[in-house]
Amino acid sequence: MARITHFEIHADDPDALARFYTDALGWSIHRWDGPWEYWLITTGPDDEPGINGAIVRRRGPEPAAGQPVNAFVCTAQVDDLDATVEAALAAGATIGVEKMAVPGVGYLAYLHDPQGNIVGVMQSDPAAA
Repeated sequence: MARITHFEIHADDPDALARFYTDALGWSIHRWDGPWEYWLITTGPDDEPGINGAIVRRRGPEPAAGQPVNAFVCTAQVDDLDATVEAALAAGATIGVEKMAVPGVGYLAYLHDPQGNIVGVMQSDPAAA
């Protein structure tokens, strides 16, 4: 099984959206000190049920069909990203975003399920670069 461990909210203006979720839901949000624009979200204490996520700058000018990722994306933790992507493709998925390194975290890919929904899959690897 691959448990959902992370979500992403795509935004045209990540700073404004961070203020919105801080004001509306009380989330703690701060910019990641990594190689791209990414705001980490803490939704509550670690000892309570739930997951944390992030805000990322949208890759297109607006949410629209044909963009690689325009969504509120959940990411499942997997043991073997390549095997998971292969199984998903065999089951009818298509690639949204090819496998990429998230430095110091692991490897990530986005898939479109057969209905067009987006799901992230992540393999942890602190040596990812």
